[in-house]
Amino acid sequence: MGLKKQLAQTMFLRFSMTLMAGCSLIFGSSTAQNSIGGDPELLNIAGKPITKSEFMTVYMKNNTKAQATDPKSVEDYMELFINFKLKVKAAEDLGMDTISTFKNELEGYRKQLAQPYLVDNEVTDQLLKEAYERMKTDIHASHILIKCEPNALPKDSLAAYNKAIDARKRLLKGEPFAKVAKAISDDPSAKENGGDLGFFSSLQMVYPFESAAYNTEQGKISMPVRTRFGYHVIQVLEKRKNPGTMVAAHIMVKCAQGASSEDSLKSRKKIDEIMGKLKAGEKFAELARQFSDDKGSAKRGGELPAFGTGRMVPEFEKAAFALPADSAVSEIIKTQYGWHIIKRISRKELAAYDEMKAEIKSKVTKDSRSQKSKDSKLAAIKKDYGFKETLPARDEITALVDTTFFEGKWQSEKARALKKNLFSIGEKNYTQSDFVKFLETRQTKRPKIDITQLVRDQYSIFLNESLLSYEESKLASKYPDYKALLQEYRDGILLFDLTDKNVWSKAVKDTVGLKAFYEANKNKYMWDSRVQASIYKCSDEKVAADVRKKLSDKKKSLTDEELRKEINKDSQLALEIESGKFLKGENEWVDKNGWKPGIGSNLQKEKQIIIVKVDKVINPEPKSLQEAKGAITADYQSQLEKDWISELRTRYPVVVNRELLKSIK
Repeated sequence: MGLKKQLAQTMFLRFSMTLMAGCSLIFGSSTAQNSIGGDPELLNIAGKPITKSEFMTVYMKNNTKAQATDPKSVEDYMELFINFKLKVKAAEDLGMDTISTFKNELEGYRKQLAQPYLVDNEVTDQLLKEAYERMKTDIHASHILIKCEPNALPKDSLAAYNKAIDARKRLLKGEPFAKVAKAISDDPSAKENGGDLGFFSSLQMVYPFESAAYNTEQGKISMPVRTRFGYHVIQVLEKRKNPGTMVAAHIMVKCAQGASSEDSLKSRKKIDEIMGKLKAGEKFAELARQFSDDKGSAKRGGELPAFGTGRMVPEFEKAAFALPADSAVSEIIKTQYGWHIIKRISRKELAAYDEMKAEIKSKVTKDSRSQKSKDSKLAAIKKDYGFKETLPARDEITALVDTTFFEGKWQSEKARALKKNLFSIGEKNYTQSDFVKFLETRQTKRPKIDITQLVRDQYSIFLNESLLSYEESKLASKYPDYKALLQEYRDGILLFDLTDKNVWSKAVKDTVGLKAFYEANKNKYMWDSRVQASIYKCSDEKVAADVRKKLSDKKKSLTDEELRKEINKDSQLALEIESGKFLKGENEWVDKNGWKPGIGSNLQKEKQIIIVKVDKVINPEPKSLQEAKGAITADYQSQLEKDWISELRTRYPVVVNRELLKSIK
């Protein structure tokens, strides 16, 4: 799907101009100013008009400014564009745009393309900038969690909130935060850390928690804040400037929590010995490879992936960011994993907003805060299309829903008989019956909640989906860029499928055609002069003398494999043999020996002795089909492409408005 997506967007740019070389490009011309809605017709293929704006949208998107002002570039691009459209026309005539696989694939892309139009981009930009501004500051905070499910009954939500308020009162009276957290927090880690979360930055916590933390003054305690986990009481301990990101290496000696005194002493002694070697001048990376118990980083000389705030355990992070300069090495530190020595490799300050925008946007769109831009868009859709709603009609349905809904057994027949309008968007009405059908698909085994709340929650989902669906149906008429891009995807998918059938797969499967093409063009695929030779790499001079003696023995005439077995009786490393056909530059020993047939003089590489035996020099000759199959297949595809283009230009009349084309700059 990824490859198809790329090709669908820029397919015709991949067609080389050489595909048209020698091809008759005769087509009609016209100066008539036909137009569609005021948009002049630039091209007509088999009666199907293509406007100037459609051509220009694609042309300007795929050409540099210099190309866009070059008349020849416009002319050349028009030829590629015609070929592209001819193939799309052929695919349409075959009905490829009507098959279910095509429709499903295009629908998937359409959904992707629609997404940027279904959010409030101004709100999204505000969220991106807010996240970046917050990233400039790290927060050190502790929290107490009182669990509460998102769809809990009102009485359960109130009970959880009151419990959080009581915890806050205890803190304000002076009880130690860790003591209260260990006693009542539903965060399992609180039993160990007393609720201390260490330092964190923007986009590392759920949005409501993050906002509460950043909006609470240092040293203060927040009011309870609701997240999907429940209610949190937050104490902000410290705020600091974001230290940026660091690449560091470490040497670790394991010392598990709860280890015996003996094991703890052994691990401490080991890390002390390693530190001693470091101070004596031994290299950090070599010591990490030899002794670090973190095997993943040890093979990289101890180097860890880049990390920032909140990515490492607090003790490690604090020690790493305290290192004053690149290459600085820490003292021995202890974490829950054991003992560490850390070396700073590099450190970067927080990058500029423009550099980080894409990364932040990727995270924001997956984060709950993105709902703010969606909510803003939903409000705009309601306003744009005169949204009207009848809530009593919703409540009539509520009265007919019972607890069997939570078991997936709700009988919806009685409710389906309701036909009143629930709401309208533009010219479209959505009825009670529509909502009942939606409810029917949503019933499943789930925890029981208040029925009224259930129906309201499901109604909200149904309403929002309906609003977005309606807006999607209007995108092509509202946004020319979206319409053009969707058309580009549609045509590209058709083109991909038909080109695969007529060119790519055909060239691979048509073995008879490929062989015939090879026979007609074999002199294009030539070997340069080569030499048939064997290279004998001998472990020492004694082995080399033995090899040379056996090679010169005309009576025995051993094969290379027989020679290897005889020489390597005592050691498999005594003799290595490489045989084959070599071009100039492919083997240094063949080139050093020269291309004269026979057994060459001894060549030396350190202790090794190399002997080259040249059997013969091979004059230039055509490569076999198998030897050049990749290049031959590619050229055969090009020929199929060229023939196909020629056939399409014969089959479909093409008329270009030449005067209009000349006017394009």
